[in-house]
Amino acid sequence: MKNTLLYLVTVLIWGSTWFAIEFQLGEVAIEISLLYRFTIAAALMWAFCWYRKLDMRFSLRQHGFIMLLATLNFAVNFLFIYQAQQYLSSAMTAIAFTTMLLMNIINTRLFFGKPVPKRIYFGALLGIAGIVVLFYPDLQQLDLANTSLLGLLLILSGALSASFGNMVSVRNSREGMPIMQVNAWGMLYGSLVLLVAALFNGNSFNFSTEPSYILSLLYLAVFGSVIAFASYFALLKQIGPEKASYTIVLFPLVAVVLSTLLEGFAWTGYTFSGFALVLLGNVLVLTPFSKIKALLFRPKLPVQPLLP
Repeated sequence: MKNTLLYLVTVLIWGSTWFAIEFQLGEVAIEISLLYRFTIAAALMWAFCWYRKLDMRFSLRQHGFIMLLATLNFAVNFLFIYQAQQYLSSAMTAIAFTTMLLMNIINTRLFFGKPVPKRIYFGALLGIAGIVVLFYPDLQQLDLANTSLLGLLLILSGALSASFGNMVSVRNSREGMPIMQVNAWGMLYGSLVLLVAALFNGNSFNFSTEPSYILSLLYLAVFGSVIAFASYFALLKQIGPEKASYTIVLFPLVAVVLSTLLEGFAWTGYTFSGFALVLLGNVLVLTPFSKIKALLFRPKLPVQPLLP
């Protein structure tokens, strides 16, 4: 029951954050908006930890891994995502981001020595085919000025950064590092990395007073950062990255529905086919052949004759 609740929270929140990000783009630089987001999130996390009197002490080596997690998951990942959504709809970025599922499994093999079942190769091919079909109209006009392909490259880079961050999270959990305290330090470090990025780029520290900007910022900070990351990292710890990755299959459904209803996302034959292939590939990656075979070839119960 607890894991089911964690799944629902993670899927519903992260599925909706893709649309919320749209309101963060424009007047305020991406680095600055992210800095505001994770500064608010870090303050809330630290307030919670102090209220609960949680031990915030870590060794210097552990702080190094927390900094690595923060850089990958709370800074670089989102810099790529926000940049990508300048060129793609929230639906397209959410679908393309599901490639993190395959990256998680490959990285789990590379970093933790877990073997890769054969079905994953078939699932990977379907997923890659789905991305190709989804972006096929843009691939037909392949050139350096194609913004859709630039957006795809950015979101794939964000997925790779997030996957590496997931591996650091799994490593930290295996060492027994508590999730809430790690996230509190991580979001603080992430804010510092974003501050350095903003200063390096010479960004202006302005702020938008538009209600849509403020509300989306608070939603992304409180729900998208504090609550969703705590839920997802708890799933990583309890059931491992492969099973926790089911959230990656489901949240694009939420994102696509919201984008269709609120963003005017237009469905085409390429959209239907590509999305279906991506989802099918992800399900195949996560579902052992034995379970698929059991579902397809489940023995039928004998029909009982009616009594006269």
